[in-house]
Amino acid sequence: MTRQRVGVGLAVAIPVIVLAAFLTGAIWGPPVGPTQPIAYSHRIHAGQYQIQCQYCHYTAEQSSWIDVPPVEVCMGCHRITAADRPEVQKLQKYWNEKRPIPWVRVHFLPEHAKFNHKRHVKAGFACQTCHGPVEQMDVVYQYSSLSMNWCINCHNGNNELNKKASVDCLTCHY
Repeated sequence: MTRQRVGVGLAVAIPVIVLAAFLTGAIWGPPVGPTQPIAYSHRIHAGQYQIQCQYCHYTAEQSSWIDVPPVEVCMGCHRITAADRPEVQKLQKYWNEKRPIPWVRVHFLPEHAKFNHKRHVKAGFACQTCHGPVEQMDVVYQYSSLSMNWCINCHNGNNELNKKASVDCLTCHY
């Protein structure tokens, strides 16, 4: 092989390798969510201890909107469990001051789009369908794009399974 061919081969191979490493996260690692006021690990709570999503996010089955749990839910366990740990002591401070934890929002939809958690929970979809493997995440990040195209592809795929997922514009834009 001539020097010129090797040079051309490297000129093509190096950008391809760098691009592949970028796309797989090998250079920068997995996506990371925002820094939260308390370092809460879903990997420990939902993964290791297998606490169901709806124990903390109990409004998911009852409401179109879901929010982070109030301090009272956390303190249900942490009045006793791991009370000596620094992150639980931060939690205790919010509890004592009767203040909500100022969690930083992770999942975003455009303001003109609405998502109904209750409909999806009642239809039997696991939280991981949209939120990814939360039980493996120390820091939660937005796993899915939650774009209109992403949602429509999901609805169309479920219609093939006779799930009757609406693709009418007014389903999400009202």
